[in-house]
Amino acid sequence: MIEISERAQQHFLRLLAQQGSEGLGIRLHVTAPGTPAANCELEFCEPAELLGNEWTIECAGFDFHVEGDSASWLDGASIDFEPNATGGLLNIRAPKIKGDVPGLEAGVIERVRYVIESEINPRLASHGGRVTLLEVDAEGVVKLQFGGGCHGCGMVDVTLKQGVEKTLRERVPEVTAVRDATDHSGGKQPYYSKHEGKSALG
Repeated sequence: MIEISERAQQHFLRLLAQQGSEGLGIRLHVTAPGTPAANCELEFCEPAELLGNEWTIECAGFDFHVEGDSASWLDGASIDFEPNATGGLLNIRAPKIKGDVPGLEAGVIERVRYVIESEINPRLASHGGRVTLLEVDAEGVVKLQFGGGCHGCGMVDVTLKQGVEKTLRERVPEVTAVRDATDHSGGKQPYYSKHEGKSALG
């Protein structure tokens, strides 16, 4: 079901040894399975905390538990640990957790939404931003609302043209253009500010 490399097992064993608790194991579960936002989460787990529906993998010196509801999403998954100069990186590859990518037979809205959730929002999240799909019209024009750190950001036009629109047009050929429907004047980082006091006319 899930393959845990020897390097990953040694990494987990070191982490467990640091906790100093007898019988402690590792539990893995999937959040938001079957959606573009799906993610794997690992936690320490006492035997008393087990629900009884877990799949248990006996590793060298500890037990690795997969939450029962998550098991089917982790078919063909693998965990590896890549050492580097700063310690190392744990890699979890789980090709099935996001569900099936919508094919060409799926509607344009469904495919646009999938690209936004699986590619665009994870990139924007590193800047504290996100976009929400408002509509796709008959001409293939996508209307988006920017939120978070993107709301009122002076670079939003660059992000829209060079990032979001480029990605959507590559992934969904029916998309002809992308429009920003956000009122950026009310954002926390507005690219134009409302001047207090006298107006230019008065």
